[in-house]
Amino acid sequence: MTTNAILAAEDVKAMPVPRTSAPVASPAAASKTSDDTHDDTRWTAVLARDAARDGEFVFAVSTTGVYCRPSCAARRPRRENVKFFTTPEQAERAGYRACLRCRPKSASGNSLSDGVKAICRYIEQHLDEPLTLDRLGKEFHQSPFHLQRRFKAILGITPREYADSCRLRLLKRNLQAGDSVTRAMYDAGYSSSSRLYERTASQLGMTPDKYRRGAIAATIRYTCADSPLGRMLVAATERGICAIQFARTDDELIEGLKREFPFATRKSDDAGLRAWVDMLLQHMQGRELASSLPLDIRATAFQRRVWAHLQSIPFGQTESYSRVARAIRRPSAVRAVARACATNPVAVAIPCHRVVREDGTMGGYRWGIERKKQLLEMEQRT
Repeated sequence: MTTNAILAAEDVKAMPVPRTSAPVASPAAASKTSDDTHDDTRWTAVLARDAARDGEFVFAVSTTGVYCRPSCAARRPRRENVKFFTTPEQAERAGYRACLRCRPKSASGNSLSDGVKAICRYIEQHLDEPLTLDRLGKEFHQSPFHLQRRFKAILGITPREYADSCRLRLLKRNLQAGDSVTRAMYDAGYSSSSRLYERTASQLGMTPDKYRRGAIAATIRYTCADSPLGRMLVAATERGICAIQFARTDDELIEGLKREFPFATRKSDDAGLRAWVDMLLQHMQGRELASSLPLDIRATAFQRRVWAHLQSIPFGQTESYSRVARAIRRPSAVRAVARACATNPVAVAIPCHRVVREDGTMGGYRWGIERKKQLLEMEQRT
């Protein structure tokens, strides 16, 4: 140590300590002041809609019961109505629900969501390899049980179901692009075994080669009949009912069937489909739909979950789109639920008319709002 440094140190030691009359803050008061400052900083980020702070915290509004991420585009609440939480889970434990506009649980920085996204990307890059839970667990340093539970909690489906839906989506895209069935299947990660071929055929609603040619080799039987909602068309493949539609005239119904299956061989079969038509008409009048009524419909993993839940809604009751989303463990997928309802090919058999808006208004319906109202009124009267 230099002579100057020693002298400076001695000067400091010799310097008298000034007395002050200011009170010493308690640890609790200091902590409160620190928290207030921290919340003020967070509030500034909220006012600025600072996307860089997304994932660091969420803010909840007591007057609406909703929590958002800092960059949410919604109108800003009054400061006295706002609370801050470090994670979405803390906000939900306090009784708040996620904002449908900014979807705070999907914000970057949510380690759970980010972890599931990483697993999804890994699955997508290894579709041509066997992806067991043990392999995924080792890759992401988690037990297979916890990995599957967390994955399903976020996406609503298992890693295996996600891989299946990715393969099917890639297969359909390759077939539509004109690839041969063999090349499309290999490129999508399928083997050439008959077991996988049959599994793919059940998901497509027909064999892959028929799908590739726009269902040109498929035979679809159909019939038109009167119903309380106007003229009704019921169409079926050899596996079961593939379409239930409503319109004013038979010409409109047949034209709609052509658009759905542009290259199929369509044959009228009033007698052969009469029993199924009767089941559907009786169901509209209040009877339970027979479990023997077979359906042959194409669906993604997400659509299957939505449609399966719709079939569990009791006759004469309704649920909101957001409630359906929560029921399938995809609370932020309200719009996707609405799309799944809108693309339902078998009206009444899958009761998408029982899903309404949060405020109780009808929302959309593929076959017209009036028919949706009429269906619900018939069920509620029954």
